[in-house]
Amino acid sequence: MPDTKEKYLREVTNFYWENGYNPEITQMERLAHFADLVVKKNEDLNLISRKDTEFIIENHVFVSAFITKYIPERCTKFLDIGTGGGFPGIPIAVMRPDLNGVLVDSIGKKIEAVKDFVDKLMLNNAHIENMRVEAPEFIDKYKNSFDLFVTRGTEPLIVLLRYILPLMKDKAYLMAIKGGDLSEEFQKVELKYKSNIKKSTVYELHYKPSNIRNVKGKKLVLLELIK
Repeated sequence: MPDTKEKYLREVTNFYWENGYNPEITQMERLAHFADLVVKKNEDLNLISRKDTEFIIENHVFVSAFITKYIPERCTKFLDIGTGGGFPGIPIAVMRPDLNGVLVDSIGKKIEAVKDFVDKLMLNNAHIENMRVEAPEFIDKYKNSFDLFVTRGTEPLIVLLRYILPLMKDKAYLMAIKGGDLSEEFQKVELKYKSNIKKSTVYELHYKPSNIRNVKGKKLVLLELIK
């Protein structure tokens, strides 16, 4: 294993250990390999901020994998809306091989990179689509298909709900990694989609050793949805 992958493996394993988890080594190796692939591809294609490559494990890979502990029981199929460089979809697929996922993005170059990552990581439970989730052909293909939606994008909750409703089963969950003040977003989405939101919870994404008090301000929004 090359030095960079060894470094990433140490980092991601340490984050899990620090937070009281004893992960499968094969899963940690896959996450480290993924980080290495993203950093190398990032030299040619802007998948993450260039200044952020040094912190790819903490800011991207670990956070995306860490949220799997919040996935509700009985979920079987997830959609990663606007996956970009494969976040959070690929780490979720690594950590939860029992889930089938579709990773979608409208930017062709990014999707080609994600396809390559999935192939190299041999992830049989991650499927890639170069489409817009609101496109009629995507809705026709995946209508009523998903019980879990994940995203790390910047789309407001009210827009995400508009995307989700045609694609969800009778019951589903949205997990969105967000930052900043969410009160206005919640106000708007609850006004328009009150009958579809059964429950909403916001988790502070704090973790040891570097974000104990969540100075990074990252939150996980979890909405329980019904049609």
